[in-house]
Amino acid sequence: MTVHVLVLSGIFENFTLMTRIYFLNNRLICVSSLFPQEVDVDGRVRLVMESALTARDRVGVQDFVLLENYNSEAAFIENLRRRFKENLIYTYIGSVLVSVNPYKELEIYSKQQMERYRGVSFYEISPHIYSVSDNTYRAMKTSRKDQCILISGESGAGKTEASKKILLYYAVTCPTNDRMAALGDRLLQSNPVLEAFGNAKTLRNDNSSRFGKYMDVQFDFRGVPVGGHILNYLLEKSRVVHQNPGERNFHIFYQLLNGGDEMLLKTLYLEKNPHNYNYLAKGNCPRVSSINDKNDWKVVMKALSVIGFTEEEVQKLLSIISGVLHLGNIQFGEGEEGETYITTETQIANLTELLGVDGSALTEALTHKKLTAKGEEVMISPLNFEQAMSARDALAKAVYGRTFNWLVEKINQSLALKEEIYHSSKSSSVIGLLDIYGFEVLQHNSFEQFCINYCNEKLQQLFIELTLRSEQEEYETEGIAWETVQYFDNKIICDLIEEKHKGIISILDEECLRPGETGDLSFLEKLEDTLGGHPHFVTHKLANGKTRRVMSREEFRLLHYAGEVNYNVKGFVDKNNDLLNRNLKEVMCQSDNQILSHCFHREEVMDQKRPEMAATQFKNSLMKLMEILMSKEPSYVRCIKPNDAKQPGRFDEVLVRHQVKYLGLMENLRVRRAGFAYRRHFEAFLQRYKPLCPETWPNWHGRLADGVSTLINHLGYKPEEYKLGRSKIFIRFPKTLFTTEDALEAKNRTLGRSVEHKMIVIQSGWRGMKARRRAKRRREAAELIRRFIKGFIYRHNEYGPENDYFLDHVRYSFLKNLRKNLPENVLDKRWPTPPPLVTEASEYLRMLHMRNMVMKYCRRVQPEWKKQMVQKVVASEIFKDQKDSYPESVGRLFLDTRVEREQINLKVVQTLGNDKVQYGASVTKYDRRGFKPRPRQLLLTNNFAVLVDRTKIKQKIDYATMRGISLSSLRDGMFVVHMPTEDNKQKTDVVLQSNHVIELVTKLAMMAGKIDYVNISPGSIRFAVARGKEGIIDFVRGSEMKVAKGKRGHLLVVSQWLF
Repeated sequence: MTVHVLVLSGIFENFTLMTRIYFLNNRLICVSSLFPQEVDVDGRVRLVMESALTARDRVGVQDFVLLENYNSEAAFIENLRRRFKENLIYTYIGSVLVSVNPYKELEIYSKQQMERYRGVSFYEISPHIYSVSDNTYRAMKTSRKDQCILISGESGAGKTEASKKILLYYAVTCPTNDRMAALGDRLLQSNPVLEAFGNAKTLRNDNSSRFGKYMDVQFDFRGVPVGGHILNYLLEKSRVVHQNPGERNFHIFYQLLNGGDEMLLKTLYLEKNPHNYNYLAKGNCPRVSSINDKNDWKVVMKALSVIGFTEEEVQKLLSIISGVLHLGNIQFGEGEEGETYITTETQIANLTELLGVDGSALTEALTHKKLTAKGEEVMISPLNFEQAMSARDALAKAVYGRTFNWLVEKINQSLALKEEIYHSSKSSSVIGLLDIYGFEVLQHNSFEQFCINYCNEKLQQLFIELTLRSEQEEYETEGIAWETVQYFDNKIICDLIEEKHKGIISILDEECLRPGETGDLSFLEKLEDTLGGHPHFVTHKLANGKTRRVMSREEFRLLHYAGEVNYNVKGFVDKNNDLLNRNLKEVMCQSDNQILSHCFHREEVMDQKRPEMAATQFKNSLMKLMEILMSKEPSYVRCIKPNDAKQPGRFDEVLVRHQVKYLGLMENLRVRRAGFAYRRHFEAFLQRYKPLCPETWPNWHGRLADGVSTLINHLGYKPEEYKLGRSKIFIRFPKTLFTTEDALEAKNRTLGRSVEHKMIVIQSGWRGMKARRRAKRRREAAELIRRFIKGFIYRHNEYGPENDYFLDHVRYSFLKNLRKNLPENVLDKRWPTPPPLVTEASEYLRMLHMRNMVMKYCRRVQPEWKKQMVQKVVASEIFKDQKDSYPESVGRLFLDTRVEREQINLKVVQTLGNDKVQYGASVTKYDRRGFKPRPRQLLLTNNFAVLVDRTKIKQKIDYATMRGISLSSLRDGMFVVHMPTEDNKQKTDVVLQSNHVIELVTKLAMMAGKIDYVNISPGSIRFAVARGKEGIIDFVRGSEMKVAKGKRGHLLVVSQWLF
């Protein structure tokens, strides 16, 4: 059964008001023009109530710009309410999408819905998150400019879900291949991982993002997603150690306890009951009805695997997560003199294994503090009970926060643009997704709310600036005079917070840095002294009597663009300091856990410079984010929460009005409506409304501008109702547009009745054309069979009219078969046997294909593998057919180093300074006199090598003065580094032994540039003992390896036989 649809008229905005003629199995079934209709996947026709103009009063307008009373907040909210009641959760303000969280599943996100919005202009179909996604994508492809989508709203408004829908749309609809499909999977799977580690249940939202996220998705010139990158902002680390009643810690803790199997929990020393852990018991909310921690655990584990985490990395990560829980269970006792000691030794033992740290050092660091003066440690001071508890909590927050940053960094490595495939990232474009916390006004607002609301002030400033700029550019492009728009500029509030020396952040930093007793109340007093007369700043001391009754003495009030917020200064100084005791850092940077050793750097311990305060770090990262957003073309999604109870169908007008205010939606509507409510390209306007004018119906053949002018003159538009730009018509009043739409609906009813007869004519013509095509195909098929048979009979003759078709078919068949059976790699030697006719061509194609496979193989070689191959080639040049042990080394990979960074003494690293160790190996050094063996480390830098004895550098070997390297041809690991003997200050030749002599000598020769100076001797090696004196090493074969002092004072090396 087939359905054919003929569209007879255009489309209004998102409305699908059009006349369609439906054919069922080539029979005319119906002519529909009374109401807008759509055909679903089963071919059924259904009404789209939103599109019917007669339903305007019931479902509201789908673009707030078309509101008649656009200055009325009540009319704005009423329009939202009407649409929400009809499950129409999306509405436009011009190009801004307003989304209301339905708190239920709506069947508007299927793949069929994605295809419905794919490639369709913004206003040609009903508002949807897919429309914003598709238009952003097409704008990126056509203009080659970077785009971004800014998603904002308060917790529980649906920001995270909106960003997921956008990513899913790109993953499904963008062109792709197998490699890029894997990237799409990683992009999607990054969401559950980040949600597990960065989201938590709050009083307002069961899955609240407790960090800000900006994600870049990179596309190549074809529009294929090729990479991604994530920036994270202001993780709420305080949640790790404290939760309000009814709230939870981050999801991952509960997922681990509920989803981890018994063996895993036993390995991590954990029990399933969350109440057994202090960091999970404070909120007294271990279970949430809307969250299935066990299933979520499986999703996260699968996602980690898809992203590319190894089993070892996952195990190390879970060890850290469990370690944080054990940290929270550490208890302290207090001695008679006020000294603090740890009473829970079991927890310390668990942490020693889980975090890979020294237990005694951790105990010492949690109960004592190193004091420094002028950059030097002067004494160790014991901590009192409160200080010890604070140190424990600070360590837990630092470990979790830095691990989260490592997690984001690891995901970014998985999403990174692969340069070996796409040789230049300049050809790629970017779509950014900003999913960041909305304006927060809680019962008790602290440092975190201050930072969040400061971020929203900056975004509002950017939003108004970019919206005005976009409007002004459109007017100027179309040649229409720009009308000045009055709006509130919140720059005064941003300056109040961020201005140098006088802003709140600067004053907070000064309070944290000043000597003596610092505290939150002294910070508040300093704010009052500095900002006392500011119109947007109030404290209890500065307020009038009425305001004082609702403010405590520990609060200050900021008059944000979205309204007044009271902030309690308690904890501001401590949270801004966000410091971790130096001795705790020392313990963590020596951890055996690779994740923690990556998160806590040794340089951080040695650096005496005080790190930036938390608020300043956030301000600087916010400034960089603003620069990123300013460099892109923005689109906006404003998310609204309809009620606090998370109930579907419930619309709390007071709550919605509050969000409309702080999201600045009325301000945006006023800016958009300051000039003209409706603007469309001439072509779209003329295509839609041409039935209303006899001169433009059915087609207009002149200039588009002249056609639009003819049409509006016929409709009787007044001069004050419209303006004609260079490519668009601007209509000032919605009423003008609605009148035109009503006229079009009436016209469509009349046109529908005249179409039926024309359809019968079209149907008979179509049937005749199909019959003629069918007869023609039969004639052509018979002729083809005759030519093929004749060609087969004359196949051995010269190429000519009798056999050309058959011989061409033989060639084509061979090439088609060859295409399916081409060798897949350079080692695959199969090749289809060619017919005699194409033997020469077959050999030539075989050669070309082999060359192509070799070229592709070379391009796919990874940088690390290329480096390995270069070293192996050098080793082959030096040792092949020269040294007996070389064949054994061929199959073994050369390592980047044989001495890990942690095995190098800290004093040696400090002595080397800026000369970084590129390779290190353990060697045995033999004295030049007496040949006594001594264990050493040989460390190679870019300019020299050093021999290290524990904490001391024993000898420095400059590459420039090195004369060469000598080895025997046997299986031993002995080698001699020859140095000049003219300089008495310079030590002479060095006799060394290594278990990895092939690898070590290759790297040393390459770094020193002495590849041609490696000498392999079959019998003995002479070396300089001192100036004018020589020593000799004799090499012989024997049953076992042995190094000893031989006859005549020579060093005798016995090497095993080669079997």
